[in-house]
Amino acid sequence: MLLNVKVIPNAGRNEIKREGNCWKVHLRAPAEKGKANKLLIKLFSQEFKVKKNQIKIVQGEKSRHKIVQIGKNISDSWL
Repeated sequence: MLLNVKVIPNAGRNEIKREGNCWKVHLRAPAEKGKANKLLIKLFSQEFKVKKNQIKIVQGEKSRHKIVQIGKNISDSWL
């Protein structure tokens, strides 16, 4: 499953909201040294009840707009 995600780092809370076909994620972590990305993966793993290694940021690793893949068969072939 591929998700369109908009990330808001340095937010006052950790929260996941669905807005139409996009997911809006507020993260308390800053957007530096991958901290926000790690927290994003952790929150999605809790939300979708999957292991963290089953979640991958396919596009937008250094952007607020990301495409995230969630599923059991994640491979590098998506890049």
